[in-house]
Amino acid sequence: MDFAPALPVFLITLREGLEATLVIGIVLAYLTKLGAKHLFPSVYLGIGAGIAASVLLGFAITYGLDRVGLAQWQYALVAKHFLEVLVAVIAIGLLSWMLLWMTQTAKGLKAAIETAVGVAVATGTGIFSLIFIDVLREGVETALFIGAQAQRDGIALGGAIGGIAAAALLGWLLFQGGVKLNLKLFFRVMGFVLLLIVGGLVITALRQLELGIEAWSHISPTVQAWCAGKPSCVLGGQVWDLRAVLPDRQFPGVLLKTLLGYRDRLYLGQGIAYLAFLLPMGWLYWRHLAGK
Repeated sequence: MDFAPALPVFLITLREGLEATLVIGIVLAYLTKLGAKHLFPSVYLGIGAGIAASVLLGFAITYGLDRVGLAQWQYALVAKHFLEVLVAVIAIGLLSWMLLWMTQTAKGLKAAIETAVGVAVATGTGIFSLIFIDVLREGVETALFIGAQAQRDGIALGGAIGGIAAAALLGWLLFQGGVKLNLKLFFRVMGFVLLLIVGGLVITALRQLELGIEAWSHISPTVQAWCAGKPSCVLGGQVWDLRAVLPDRQFPGVLLKTLLGYRDRLYLGQGIAYLAFLLPMGWLYWRHLAGK
């Protein structure tokens, strides 16, 4: 079985899960410092509720998209592809924004969390919502990413479970096992990896747009005439066709597809969109890392 398609989901979930785990660890440590261990159950309840809500959202997205495609409706397949484009665009925007936001706010995050915990202890409320929102925020990003994937199957789910487990284990080792990890370097490297993965999602979104218009062309003579004789309805000319040399469903092509957005068939519009996303986002991310 090829587990390469699970790698981007695993990496996204590991990064988002570790962010949530660090917040949870800070909250638990500060509650202990304040002598408020009686609020630990609220923390655990918030974790469980956040995970449950994230799973329900992911299920709703994937199940909803699949049901739309199977509906007995003339435009069902067209609608499914266009909805997948919408989910992909939302995922791209949210993941990109959260990456920049977390990079910008990371330095003051611990102090902000401890302040919120102090207020919650003083008032007796707020710990559950603090943890729930933190876990849900990371879960929404992962759910949207999985929903935007061209293939939503057991392998992707396994990647998500593996990422959560790895994040939880790493968090435990950091807070309880005495393991030292350069978190600053880890998140910087994972940030660049995330940008490459999201760049691949840009290519996937455009492919879904192309498939939606192709499905539409089988229904509408006008769209069919527009697409006739073109290598692609909306993506322009073909840049390369490397299916015989480096297929993206076999190793090592599938690994390049997973991490770098490689496709064995690439069209001009996809290449331009990939660079138009990656270059400015990479520059912005670098400036945020430099504190500018």
